[in-house]
Amino acid sequence: MAVLRVGVWGVGVWGEKHARIWRALASHGAEVELVGVHDQSAARAAEIAALYDCEAFPSAEGMLRRVEAVSIAVPTIGHRAAAETALGMGCHVLVEKPLAVTTAEADSMLAAAQHAGRVLQVGQVERFNPALVAARARVSVPKFIEAHRLALFQPRSLDIDVVFDLMIHDVDIVLQIVGQVPQNVSAVGVAVLSQSEDIANARLEFPDGCVANLTASRVSQERLRRIRFFQSDAYVSVDLIERTGEVLRVDPRAAAAGPAAALAAIQRSRLEVPEGEPLRLELEAFARSLRGDGPGAASGWAGREALRVAEDVRAAMRRRSLQWTAG
Repeated sequence: MAVLRVGVWGVGVWGEKHARIWRALASHGAEVELVGVHDQSAARAAEIAALYDCEAFPSAEGMLRRVEAVSIAVPTIGHRAAAETALGMGCHVLVEKPLAVTTAEADSMLAAAQHAGRVLQVGQVERFNPALVAARARVSVPKFIEAHRLALFQPRSLDIDVVFDLMIHDVDIVLQIVGQVPQNVSAVGVAVLSQSEDIANARLEFPDGCVANLTASRVSQERLRRIRFFQSDAYVSVDLIERTGEVLRVDPRAAAAGPAAALAAIQRSRLEVPEGEPLRLELEAFARSLRGDGPGAASGWAGREALRVAEDVRAAMRRRSLQWTAG
């Protein structure tokens, strides 16, 4: 594969970011070319095409015939149809999270990718946050994980609840780091400004004893994305917005000498976090993977598993809601 010809299907807020980065990669010598964009709004497609010096295609099929890979950033309800169309026309696909509306849809997409012999990956972009990448080297066998993901209210993505909109990032992080699927899920959620849950808390319990407590809100008064890992020899805290982190570690010999000695022996250090925009790093990885040079973005299967756990969280929230109604 020489120059990778790419397109973007859906250029709303997030799709525009894809177009911007694909164009920037091309401008900085990467072996990619942003051929064009397509959107259900012809005016929006024309605007983004003019901004990033590419073609605005009136039909998705017209664009897909001209590219080898496509970023899909349409609303979640349209992910399956768009991905299966692109795969059927021979394109590699990176679809924004969540992968689909249901695991049944995700399974259909995975089958379509296998049948077409093409790559299907999912935009779990937080995997590429430099602070999280730096922290992963310090996290081995966590016993407890706590994540808070709070966002200001935005009148978009309201076709899905806060679990599929925001919490799924942290679900994916936890699944990737723990390397297991939870054996027990409990959750609570409340609808505040939309027709589905806007605030949610979930507890995931894993076979090895690790517990993850995840909180997500899209009606907060502040923006917060923080995740903390507790293990027998260290505490690792990561601020995913500021892209900073710190590690607190106790020498095991000092810990064995008692609490006072352990407290005096706490070693505190800041994570060395490299520069980098997560979405750019993700798109670079996706492009490299198509050349056989690395694992790429999150696999379609990883996106499917995060979706399955998110469905378990949603089901647990609904069971809790029924308890309230019965009460």
